[in-house]
Amino acid sequence: MKSHQFTATLALGLLVLTGCSSTTENDEGASASPEAVSSETETDQGSRLDAVLAADTLKVCTTGDYRPFTYLDPETEQWSGIDIDMVENLATRLDVDVEYVQTTWATLMPDFLNSCDIGVGGISISLERAEQAFYTTATLDEGKTPITRCENVERYDTVEEINQPGVRSITPIGGTNEKFADANYPDGEIIRFEDNNTIFDEIIAGRADVMTTDASETMWVANQHPELCAVHPEDPFDYSQKAYLLPRGDDVFQEYVDQWLNMAINDGTYDAAKAPWFG
Repeated sequence: MKSHQFTATLALGLLVLTGCSSTTENDEGASASPEAVSSETETDQGSRLDAVLAADTLKVCTTGDYRPFTYLDPETEQWSGIDIDMVENLATRLDVDVEYVQTTWATLMPDFLNSCDIGVGGISISLERAEQAFYTTATLDEGKTPITRCENVERYDTVEEINQPGVRSITPIGGTNEKFADANYPDGEIIRFEDNNTIFDEIIAGRADVMTTDASETMWVANQHPELCAVHPEDPFDYSQKAYLLPRGDDVFQEYVDQWLNMAINDGTYDAAKAPWFG
């Protein structure tokens, strides 16, 4: 049996939060159940922190299709990525095992609410998601920017240039990339693509012209594919942050994970997780 006596001191004296439940639409359009979005995360038995320790398992929702943050190799069935390394480190510090729950961008919020203790994998902070879940401290500041074939960088370096008839913008289905394309490219052609692992091959092959995604992803992809160039990733179209999802209403678990994250950022753990992907 593993020892988790230190959590008793952490939880001692903290107020147990309660709240009413309601049916809420998540930002991907799926309706979460009243039980799933209830803010009564902390109960008389303690917070999610206590439940994770009691189960000796941290359940992690992640898509597995968004490198450099999360990737599930279809051949080896091995997980990798910056956020995969980070959540493995969290589990090590908790002295528990990790159980991955593969989700999609379209079903991220329902799956997280129903099945997971934490959601990771390049998840952008949005107010729609914040209605249903807590976020950790942000792990990254960035924004949306284009990626295209290198010879086309000057053709697609503004929203106005991309939002033109005949310009084919490709985007994965679900999540913030599709929302950005819908909001900003109504006059262009939007190609909705199901496989985020092979989506950039469509641009290389000439079946799409450009994709607007997070600056961090464009830099990683450009490093992997010399035919493609990130378009002004240092000056994105908008501002966003990435963070990890946590159960709404559970201050104890949120504070624990934030403390771990602060330590990991300052002791070199986060830099070590990024190094294989960005150098």
